[in-house]
Amino acid sequence: MTDTVIQVQELRKSYGAFTAVNGIGFDIRRGETFALLGPNGAGKSTTIEILEGYRHRTSGDVRVLGVDPQRGGLDWKARLGIVLQSSGETGNVTVRELLTEFAGYYPHPRRVDDVIAAVGLETKHKVRVGKLSGGQRRRLDVALGIVGRPELLFLDEPTTGFDPQARRQFWDLIRSLKAEGTSILLTTHYLDEAAQLSDRAAVITAGRIAAIGDIDEIGGAEARIPLVRWTDAAGVAHERRTAEPGAVIAELYRDGGEPRGLEVVRPTLEDIYLGLIRDQTRPTEDHLLIGERA
Repeated sequence: MTDTVIQVQELRKSYGAFTAVNGIGFDIRRGETFALLGPNGAGKSTTIEILEGYRHRTSGDVRVLGVDPQRGGLDWKARLGIVLQSSGETGNVTVRELLTEFAGYYPHPRRVDDVIAAVGLETKHKVRVGKLSGGQRRRLDVALGIVGRPELLFLDEPTTGFDPQARRQFWDLIRSLKAEGTSILLTTHYLDEAAQLSDRAAVITAGRIAAIGDIDEIGGAEARIPLVRWTDAAGVAHERRTAEPGAVIAELYRDGGEPRGLEVVRPTLEDIYLGLIRDQTRPTEDHLLIGERA
């Protein structure tokens, strides 16, 4: 048992002259939830598929649960749970039948009834997969990813199609998996989701890591400087970025009484993320992914 479940050093992936991933490196510690964030085309999907063993890298060193993913066998794959952005599992089988089949692939699976309850599909366990709604189908994808009791769980945009209540229920499920010791790699475009669930995060843009760190510290102290906003007596709106908002507010009260619309805005993870990726553009990698998953 090592302290890290994923180790990435100088990872590169090129398609001819196009470099999708350009020398990135990071570690994921055992038992933590790590968010990999970035815009479409930034290199997230390529990176994750290399870690999962679906895609070969051009260069660099990668270890997942101590194994090179390019050489991982069935015993290694049984230790992983993977929830893709979309799944091709459809047909005439019911939710329970599909989960029971998948549970049989693993040495120590969870009880199928427990998994069905965990993802909120108790009333749909006899429904055929092809009859599920989009949100219900997504819950089934998550159920398939956790039924094998994985040591490491990959969650790629897991709550797409969930309503707000379902998303909160899913967050509780992820917290319970983390409490059991499951290590989780999460990608999501919901920055509040990353903030709620993750211990650490990395922001990847243009194939490189723009920032990495604890979820409450990523981007550095400068990116977290609060913004004071107010409207003066003449109706003119003002704003000032300052590390000492209390001093600015005290000054405003001394100079002109109580300012209107006074507020102190502290940057959220979304604000910091948008600042990190601003003005970064590159061609999308989506066309490179078609037909290449093996």
